[in-house]
Amino acid sequence: MAHGGTIWSTQGIAAPAADRAEPGAGRALRPGAHSVAGQVFALQAVIVLLLIAAAALALLLQARYDSERDARNRSLAAAASFAQAPGLPAALEAPDPTAVLQPLAEAARKASGVDFVAVMTTDGVRYTDSRPELIGERASGDLSRATGGEGFTEVFRGEPSDAVRAVVPVRDADGQVVGLVSTGIEVGNVSETVEGQLPLLLGAAAGALLLGTGGAALVSRRLRRQTRGLGAAEMARMNEHHEAVLHAVREGVLIISADHRLLLANDEARRLLGLPADAEQRHVSELGLDPGTAALLLSGRVATDEVHLAGDRLLAVNVRPTKPYRGHPSGSVMTLRDSTELAALSGRAEVARERLQMLYEAGVRIGTTLDVARTAEELTEVAVPRFADFVTVELLEPVLRGEDPALASGVHTQMRRTAMSGVRGDQPLQPVGDMIRFEVPTAPMAAALDAGRAVLAADLHAAMGWRAQDESGTREALDYGLHSLISVPLQARGVVLGMANFWRADTPEAFDEEDLSFAEELGARAAVSIDNARRYTREHATAVTLQQSLLPRVLPEQNAVEAAFRYLPAKAGVGGDWFDVIPLAGARVALIVGDVVGHGVHAAATMGRLRTAVHNFSTLDMAPDELLGHLDELIDRIDQNESGAAGSGSRGDGSAEPAGITGATCLYAVYDPVSGRCTMASAGHPGPALVWPDGRVEFPEVPVGLPLGVGGMPFEAVELRLPESSRLALFTDGLLEDRDRDFDTGLAMLGEVLARPGRRTPDEECADVLAALLFPSPSDDIALLIADTRRLEADRIAEWEVPPDPAAVSRVRQASAAKLAEWGLGEVAFTAELILSELVTNAIRYGNTPIRVRMLRDRSLICEVSDASSTSPHLRYAATTDEGGRGLFLVAQFADRWGTRYTERGKVIWAELPLTAAAEPPGPAPDLDALEDLAW
Repeated sequence: MAHGGTIWSTQGIAAPAADRAEPGAGRALRPGAHSVAGQVFALQAVIVLLLIAAAALALLLQARYDSERDARNRSLAAAASFAQAPGLPAALEAPDPTAVLQPLAEAARKASGVDFVAVMTTDGVRYTDSRPELIGERASGDLSRATGGEGFTEVFRGEPSDAVRAVVPVRDADGQVVGLVSTGIEVGNVSETVEGQLPLLLGAAAGALLLGTGGAALVSRRLRRQTRGLGAAEMARMNEHHEAVLHAVREGVLIISADHRLLLANDEARRLLGLPADAEQRHVSELGLDPGTAALLLSGRVATDEVHLAGDRLLAVNVRPTKPYRGHPSGSVMTLRDSTELAALSGRAEVARERLQMLYEAGVRIGTTLDVARTAEELTEVAVPRFADFVTVELLEPVLRGEDPALASGVHTQMRRTAMSGVRGDQPLQPVGDMIRFEVPTAPMAAALDAGRAVLAADLHAAMGWRAQDESGTREALDYGLHSLISVPLQARGVVLGMANFWRADTPEAFDEEDLSFAEELGARAAVSIDNARRYTREHATAVTLQQSLLPRVLPEQNAVEAAFRYLPAKAGVGGDWFDVIPLAGARVALIVGDVVGHGVHAAATMGRLRTAVHNFSTLDMAPDELLGHLDELIDRIDQNESGAAGSGSRGDGSAEPAGITGATCLYAVYDPVSGRCTMASAGHPGPALVWPDGRVEFPEVPVGLPLGVGGMPFEAVELRLPESSRLALFTDGLLEDRDRDFDTGLAMLGEVLARPGRRTPDEECADVLAALLFPSPSDDIALLIADTRRLEADRIAEWEVPPDPAAVSRVRQASAAKLAEWGLGEVAFTAELILSELVTNAIRYGNTPIRVRMLRDRSLICEVSDASSTSPHLRYAATTDEGGRGLFLVAQFADRWGTRYTERGKVIWAELPLTAAAEPPGPAPDLDALEDLAW
């Protein structure tokens, strides 16, 4: 381009290759088979030929179809007319039907224009035919449709000839088929009709072909004139060259005609010279060029890399003449290059670009995890080898533990080496894990920490403070080749976290002031990421500690189930998953799992609040759906109160306190070992897995209500009757689903693990489930609770129906005393009799029938009295003048625990006594018969 390597026509386009060919080169300028015009003509001719052939074939097929259809219609009409002729049935019964019908059939054949008319018996034997020799012969083909009373047409193939024939039944006066009439036209005669139309079709096709070919020739001739006979590849190449010159070439190109007018200017030339949009065809002197450039173009002389001024740009200009083209006089081509930026400036810009790229990579690569040590390693990996040959990072011990560094000290004389990278592995620096001390104040590290900014030691041989810190170690480092150092304190929010040291050994250039500012910027970015990781480590440790303090460390003692659990916090942050096992009255037990949306301290604290609330509500012995309803109302009130508090105030840092429990889920199940019934309800939580004693695994359908705090809909409970040794597995969704596995897949995997043959303890089952389903780095907490159900033996249960008669109290006391003696609990017999007397007396006086008494021997002796009344007794102190009111007070004094729970048909008042070492009543033993008169 710059030295006349491309020849340009004076019309502003590249001369075609054919026009530039020398005489005798064997390339004639005429259209050939490979020219665009020739290819277009051939393509149009082929298309016309195909279209005409298709049209002719379609017309021929249509004519054949029409002829055959006409033959069918004529045959059917002739046959039907002859078959319905008067007297035909009588003629068929004549002694010689042929003599009567043959003349009539011949007359009908000639009148209708068909080739034959045959009258036949129902068996197909001919009475008449256009060929006398066929009379008496049986007709070929299937005539069953006609004998059945249906006329039809068909193309018959066979003897005596192929024909389009129609067969019609002949009916007598009673409608019976007494004969057949067959008429038809031979296929040869039908084809002659079609062949008669062929000359017209062929003539029309030939005319259309001539007309189409002539039109294609005219189009091809005009195209050949406009494309100059060039082929498609040549035209495409010429267009590519033209577009490249105009838009893609990064050098300016100007083509000037012999009369010094601008013929063509590409985009780069317009930009460099500031040419107007309508610059083409203007004279050079009218383009607004600098005088030197305009004079060069007007002179027509050759120029090579001449420097001309264009505004504030220095342009390298080359000018070459063009060759004459088809009688046009020679013009000139000018190429332009912008040479304003010097090589030194280009080098500095490249260095700056690389530094910006490194800072960008540092922002992307440093801090990909919330691990302090890994963040320090990422800093060393970014800086080596493009900036430094070796990089070390030292951090304060509190930073590594996630604690706040000591702000009051101001000077940090020792740090733990946390990360190191280098271009070689045999460096003389202390390894990762060593304690690094900065005891000499004039050493670069100590000076940087004291000043709070980066310090440059361009020549380590002259850094006497550094050498004095460790004479033997620094001598080894200098012998190794370390010659330059930048020490950068890592600070975030005004707090020193550690230090980064950048060393050069293999790179001969020492660090300079520009490197110092870059290292400081790199260290500042890394310090922010390290501080974020430190703060996360602190928050994570706080959340883990809080959560461990809020979750149960061991499960309470009870006999209803044998349970085991597993809890794993998420790697990315502690969440709000929780579980619980709560013993209830009547030897029952509550099994709970829940999940609080979110992670961190707030989620852990919210989990603790929910667990406390569930414990409190469970002491009221509510049904699972009722308990979830009260829990939902409580959470709604908490959210409203805390939302109002957040709206009127904020934390000290100006941000609103994150509060809100909406989105928590919970599954609450109550198992009764006496009846084997398990009642459960869910607030947005997945139901449990149930393993039957025979090993079958099911996932019972538990109505899943709305999450807690949403409100608006009641919860629904479901009741299951479980045989002994059934297994319940309660879990949170973190066990089943993650980024690479959906909930249904995890549920299927859990079912496979629980269905494995061989009975395992709940603790072993927990281990198996986690081994099969645990993710390498779980993104959510995992809570798993597995419980094997037990049944209370029948010989540990005693029940009595109590009539509403005060005299029945004594009988209950006697029966209970006998049962306690049978159980070997004589030590607690008196206390049990006393409690039962009071409870039964109260039920008779103030309750409704039916009244029942039940004693359960579990870990304690449980005495229960139930009646159909919903009135709840209250503990109170009776005045000295009151005749009653002391019964419930006595029950509270002698029982370990007592309470009331409501059922669908009344209430149950219960009390628990220890099995041994029963407390003796104070003072003389009361008269149990007299106590029956007491009431509360």
